[in-house]
Amino acid sequence: MTQLASFLARAEKVLERLEPLLPPASQTPDWQAALAFRWRKSGGAGWLQAIPRLPAIRLRDLQDIGEQKARIDANTRQFVAGQPANNVLLTGARGSGKSSIVKALLNEYADRGLRLIEVDKSDLTDLPDIVELLDGRAERFIIFCDDLSFDAGDATYKALKVVLDGSLSAAPDNVLIYATSNRRHLMPEYFAENLESHRVGDEIHPGEATEEKISLSERFGLWISFYPFDQDAYLNIVAHWLKAFGRGADEIAGAERDALNWALQRGSRSGRVAWQFAKDWAGTRAVPTAKRSE
Repeated sequence: MTQLASFLARAEKVLERLEPLLPPASQTPDWQAALAFRWRKSGGAGWLQAIPRLPAIRLRDLQDIGEQKARIDANTRQFVAGQPANNVLLTGARGSGKSSIVKALLNEYADRGLRLIEVDKSDLTDLPDIVELLDGRAERFIIFCDDLSFDAGDATYKALKVVLDGSLSAAPDNVLIYATSNRRHLMPEYFAENLESHRVGDEIHPGEATEEKISLSERFGLWISFYPFDQDAYLNIVAHWLKAFGRGADEIAGAERDALNWALQRGSRSGRVAWQFAKDWAGTRAVPTAKRSE
């Protein structure tokens, strides 16, 4: 008995030293705490962290991308209604509203059970675990991967391929993946890869490297492309946001030259740049200029 007690005491001390090195137990999400969650990792274990404050942006706030809005809105309405819907890849110009449109969809359909799960590229290998947490719930979940791209040799994209369409286990019908990227095929493309193409009869077949890249993006059933705004579209977005900030029509018209100079300094006429200008313009005119001290 003495030897057994001594052994148990030593074993307990060993376990006490090992306990800090073990990953924490998985935390069950509080689904009532928020409409959106972010996948977090610590000590090798992951959990869904509630996001209490969300952007208030609505679909009507997104100007001059009517066709893109209509396509993704229709797909999302099908999804929340329990009808067949596609995973979506939004690609194109930076600052053109790709991520904003996904956030706006949450505000539009949250009352119909839509929820958003944000997952970083570095955590894509955890997608099967995330999907398992969502399977069987009444809510409809969009897994959102923002600004997604992969470097040459990056193997994490294979985890995304498997969840999209490549596993024996079918994805649950209450989960879709919406991803944004500046690259249409999500991976860098090199001139040398064109040399791998070969001719079969009258057809041109791409090489293996190109096929590998296309095989990832084509797993998204719906591709939506965004393009740079022209000057008129940019000024229209500026006017929308200035009006939202309570500025009058005359002031909005008078702000056009400054808005164009603002875009010129940043080298971009994007929706993001228009929003930033409107905030600066409205904010500086709402706060009285401080008087110089005598």
